[in-house]
Amino acid sequence: MQALHRMWQAVGDMVRFRDRVRPRLTALEIFKYIGPGLLVTVGFIDPGNWASNVAAGADYGYALLWMVTLSTVMLIVLQHNAAHLGIATGLCLSEAAMRHLPRGVAVTALATAVGASVSTSLAELLGGAIALRMLFGLPLGVGTLMVLAVVLWMLFSKSYRHLERYIIGFVSLIGMSFVFELSLVHIDWGAAVVGWVRPQLPEGSLPVVMSVLGAVVMPHNLFLHSEVIQSRQWNLDEPAMIRRQLKYEYLDTLFSMTVGFCINSSMILLAAAAFFSHGLPVSELEQARSLLDPLLGSAAGLVFAVSLLLAGLASSVTAGMAGGSIFAGIFSEPYDIRDSHSRMGVVITLVGGAAAVLFVGDPLKGLIWSQIVLSIQLPITIVMQLCLTSRRAVMGPYVNKPFTTAVLAVVALVVIGLNIMLLISTLS
Repeated sequence: MQALHRMWQAVGDMVRFRDRVRPRLTALEIFKYIGPGLLVTVGFIDPGNWASNVAAGADYGYALLWMVTLSTVMLIVLQHNAAHLGIATGLCLSEAAMRHLPRGVAVTALATAVGASVSTSLAELLGGAIALRMLFGLPLGVGTLMVLAVVLWMLFSKSYRHLERYIIGFVSLIGMSFVFELSLVHIDWGAAVVGWVRPQLPEGSLPVVMSVLGAVVMPHNLFLHSEVIQSRQWNLDEPAMIRRQLKYEYLDTLFSMTVGFCINSSMILLAAAAFFSHGLPVSELEQARSLLDPLLGSAAGLVFAVSLLLAGLASSVTAGMAGGSIFAGIFSEPYDIRDSHSRMGVVITLVGGAAAVLFVGDPLKGLIWSQIVLSIQLPITIVMQLCLTSRRAVMGPYVNKPFTTAVLAVVALVVIGLNIMLLISTLS
């Protein structure tokens, strides 16, 4: 009997091993892969985007919804390509750069990427601090330190799996919050549909369009996606498994970017219905909350502020993870919060961003300079990514096809051009 039991146990182990390296293709299989894309989506709905979207809806109604459609398409193309690199090579973008590019070039490019992550965390932490000031009247400095403490606790005490669940929960709550907000206003859905598909530039709208389209693809998200997508790898030794992973990753990216599209669209729809229809221009997030209270009731303003706080926390977490991944990659290491280089990268990113918030007296100027840094660095990351994914020596049989490279190049040129225009507009 014992021999029979051991044989049965061995058979069970073989089945479990088979399923681990060759997961069954079922309708529910896709849900095992949902998660990495949602971490990237958080960067698409960060506090900086909130400000741009609210301004777009309040000043121009439904006319600028098309920029959410275009930015989502561009984001899908570039993020899918970054994840493609992670799956095909088993390396994040930072590690791949160190392995396949001249060391001096790679280190210089990655150092600028760390700086961009610090700049990103400035905006994310500041967004959380603004939400705390809305809710409790806390000074921005105190709120920034509180958000920093919570984010560092989440990163240093939680595994990736736990963080992923937190982020999915945060994104879900933000989405439900906007469903609630939209239920309180009257949406002109006919005008909204036209706005989503017909590009138009109302007089004076170009700076708002550039701020959304030019800043929606953030350099730290490209690094982050190439890293976290590897949490879903089963077996890199089998080409069939890599192809399956690429398919599921694409579905995860499409699903996650669609969630981001819906949330960003909801911000514009809410601002258009609540503010534009009443002739109320909005230039700051705190002003938006104060206007929602008398228009839609105190619950609307409260939900808006809580959602902003969740967005600030979630995007600060992903900014810290991205900074840790980039810094660890300089030492040819994957992101691992237990590793000293990953920890150092997280601390540099988040503490550096918090210090910038505390020492920059004018928060608006801080946000402006953070966008300048991102606009300068983004072309470096995109060109580096395209060079790596277009080389057979890096990607092997999964190298970009000529058509894919051409599409990526066009998207990259559009994104880079918009960021240059945003930089010129900001400095002028």
